[in-house]
Amino acid sequence: MVAPSPSPTATSTRVVGVDLARAVAIAGMMAAHVLPEDAPGLPGALYDLADGRASGLFAVLAGVSLGLSTRRTPPVARSRTAARAGIAVRGLLVALLGLALVSAGSRIAIILPYYGVAFVVVLPVLWWPARRLAVLAGTWMVAGPLVGFALRGAYALDPTYQQPTLLDLAHPVGLLRTLLLTGYYPVIGWTGYLLLGLAVARAGLAGARAALRLLGTGLVLAAGAWAVSALLLGPGGGLARLAELGVAPGTPWWTFHGTVPTASPWFLAVAEPHSGAPLDLLHTSGTALVVLGAALLLPAAATRFLRPVAAFGSMPLSVYTGHVLALAAHPGDSPALLAGHVLVGVALATGWHLAAGRGPLEGALSSAARGAAGLVAPAAPR
Repeated sequence: MVAPSPSPTATSTRVVGVDLARAVAIAGMMAAHVLPEDAPGLPGALYDLADGRASGLFAVLAGVSLGLSTRRTPPVARSRTAARAGIAVRGLLVALLGLALVSAGSRIAIILPYYGVAFVVVLPVLWWPARRLAVLAGTWMVAGPLVGFALRGAYALDPTYQQPTLLDLAHPVGLLRTLLLTGYYPVIGWTGYLLLGLAVARAGLAGARAALRLLGTGLVLAAGAWAVSALLLGPGGGLARLAELGVAPGTPWWTFHGTVPTASPWFLAVAEPHSGAPLDLLHTSGTALVVLGAALLLPAAATRFLRPVAAFGSMPLSVYTGHVLALAAHPGDSPALLAGHVLVGVALATGWHLAAGRGPLEGALSSAARGAAGLVAPAAPR
């Protein structure tokens, strides 16, 4: 039985809600890049709120977009192989763009190479049903960091603070080690975000009930992960054990860059931003679901008013790339600079959307993906 197509209103509301959530992710990443870490007052609070959570939201929404873009693919082997080929090419090009952006000289830890590889990792499960994807996502977020921790400990793999560039393509083993295990956004854990986004898309986004389900699930997941971490580190004795290593909140070892040290398994109990520990991934997944659920609950009148913000969120790759290049050319860390990046980004995205629709880099990637898919399954002659 063929499911009826959603109404234009439902489809429009759903897409705008996702774009608004993505706008929050992009603005949050800008805040984490631009605001001083120790800023007093509201800027410091915004930094703390965005750090780690914005990039997690960005990755979850990547999975949502994958799910929405492939939901109408016919259940035919050749069609799905073609779709996978297109997504693989898209992921490869995103990763290459990320490697190139590192050379721009920005201080930002570029997410795109990891993001592109994660696209390829999820290809085998693209059309799994929602419940199976949700179970896989939760399992991945717990097991992935544990496996990564064990491998890094067994082979004495230190965190990679130097970001990979196009030159690292000449050393594929080291590059893959960085992207999968030791870099800022290790794919062995971060793939869980994309799987969660796929599960959300497969479950459906239309209607207030779906939005409320996302909101409620996200609140429970975010609060629960944070509470479990607090219990393990406090009454569970984790902080006391880490203190024996000279580690405590506020020390240099308590600032994480994608992975936790392998000196003690108690590091896996933290939920700090960018620790890559299971409770960090689960907490930030929860906050991502909260943002998406809240965006989908906005009334139509509000979404019409927020169309410029939605345009900003509809072209994440173009906006992110522009932000990285602008920050490389004019570095700084101030609330005024953040406001400038966001406002200019919204203005340029709105203008481009009105004139041309899809963002420039998004359009280029889409054309490349369609070309790759066409090579696998050429369109039937008319």
